[in-house]
Amino acid sequence: MKFNSAAVLSIVALLSLSTTKVAFSQELPQETMQQKQPSMVKMIAAAPSRTGNFQAGEHPTQGMVKIVTHNGRRYLEFDKSFKTDMGPDLQVILYKNEKPPVSGLKKEDYVRIASLQRINGTQRYAIPGNIQLANFKSVAVWCRKFNATFGFATLN
Repeated sequence: MKFNSAAVLSIVALLSLSTTKVAFSQELPQETMQQKQPSMVKMIAAAPSRTGNFQAGEHPTQGMVKIVTHNGRRYLEFDKSFKTDMGPDLQVILYKNEKPPVSGLKKEDYVRIASLQRINGTQRYAIPGNIQLANFKSVAVWCRKFNATFGFATLN
């Protein structure tokens, strides 16, 4: 029995092509899932990691704060119901314990994030990358001039 080499090559090529086609069609759903996963990861990353409700210290303070991650950066976000009293030199701080004292904060117990932007409404503060959030249990609005805690939120 004599085989034509062109015929043999054609058969091998057809078998290879059909095998590749079957393998490709079996891998397609898996590739489609991999394309969907990044958007799911983004949704999870945008979810708040910790939240808290403000309560009064020396002054009435209300609203909610949450820690969110957006584009790889962490932020403190105050919601639209945030409100506190006007005061001099108000600061947003992270405090080591769940409830900061009303007055007399010690420098080693907190880290300053930024000056308070407004006394009410939605606002966002970037958390520096070197801050270990696990070391802090609350967020506070603090008057640096009089070392007084206007209000705070325990982070859960």
